[in-house]
Amino acid sequence: MSLANGRPYLAIPGPSVMPDAVLQAMHAPAPNIYEGGLVTLTETLIPDLCAIAGTRHHAAIYIANGHGAWEAALSNVLAPGDKVLVPSTGRFAHGWADMAEGLGLVPEIVEFGTAATIDPARVAEVLAADTDHAFKAVMFSHVDTASSVRNDPQALRAMLDELGHPALLMADCVASLGVERFEMDAWGVDVMVSASQKGLMTPPGLGFVFFNDKAAEVRAAMPRVSRYWDWVPRSKPEFFYNYFGGTAPTHHLLGLRAALDMIKAEGLENALARQAKLASAIWAACEVWEEGGALRLNIRDRALRSHAVTALGVGVGMGEKLRRWTADTAGLTLGLGLGMSTPEDPNGTGFFRIGHMGHLNAHMVLGALGVIEAGLTALEIPHGKGGLEAAAAVIAQG
Repeated sequence: MSLANGRPYLAIPGPSVMPDAVLQAMHAPAPNIYEGGLVTLTETLIPDLCAIAGTRHHAAIYIANGHGAWEAALSNVLAPGDKVLVPSTGRFAHGWADMAEGLGLVPEIVEFGTAATIDPARVAEVLAADTDHAFKAVMFSHVDTASSVRNDPQALRAMLDELGHPALLMADCVASLGVERFEMDAWGVDVMVSASQKGLMTPPGLGFVFFNDKAAEVRAAMPRVSRYWDWVPRSKPEFFYNYFGGTAPTHHLLGLRAALDMIKAEGLENALARQAKLASAIWAACEVWEEGGALRLNIRDRALRSHAVTALGVGVGMGEKLRRWTADTAGLTLGLGLGMSTPEDPNGTGFFRIGHMGHLNAHMVLGALGVIEAGLTALEIPHGKGGLEAAAAVIAQG
């Protein structure tokens, strides 16, 4: 007998749960990639994506994951030898910096660890010394999916403006788009990258790059851009085929259209509020469990926690054991402690993450929390009692 039999629940921080409507939309014959319905459908995607991103400027779609979107963004506005400044709050800032280095750029990381937000004052110290404006971009993660911290784009823009530094402000919103409020134009972000598999509830495989006129001017001055990554033909295609540098990702587009329709039907503000409320229910449970001494939320300040993912520590080896127990015993898959190693725990076995983004409701969250609480009990991990009740109280508030 196994209590894991039944529909499994993937509570990792991406890919997120795929709605039935998205899967059903993709269950279709291959469409014409040159004219007709797919062309019309694709032309509706860009305005809806831009609305979620908070921009009236430009967007390009790539057949790629978030790493591909990273490379696309860098390739359009930066050339080998250019310096970039990377304030880091976790693994994914380091990943983007490594991508930059692989393209011949020169990244300089300002390290804030994995349990704190970016301090604009420290970033300002570096940029203030850059009197010849060698740094061409400041690249950061809006939400670092590994550490679960949320950073403030507005503070970085205010810092750049105060210094009068011309560096592009580039944001990684792979984990946050559709989950966290993001106002690209109002907040002064020049380039933003995201992907399909998290808040946008579509299978992995689509990368998005949004860019404003300032970034477009930088692109126009570039001596060379890869034919595939070039955002110019993708953002203003003369022929539908050019949207994607070749054959369109047909069924991903069908799925994305269904996902965007779901967001529009719910209303973006309502979708953001729902995910914020469900995140607060998860935190309420975790804060009670913390009282037992073993479990610890990675980000202490609620105001800095992502609404998309929560990272937790529970003791060396026990994070891995808890993940195995929830998956094998109850059909709940939790995220591993990616990039959360410590000297005592170099492989991050004491950490796990709860993904809570996109297609998610109250009974899914309460069910997941119930399984986690059962796992803590079964594995005799010390924890405060009443976590599930605390989460239920948050849900009961409506």
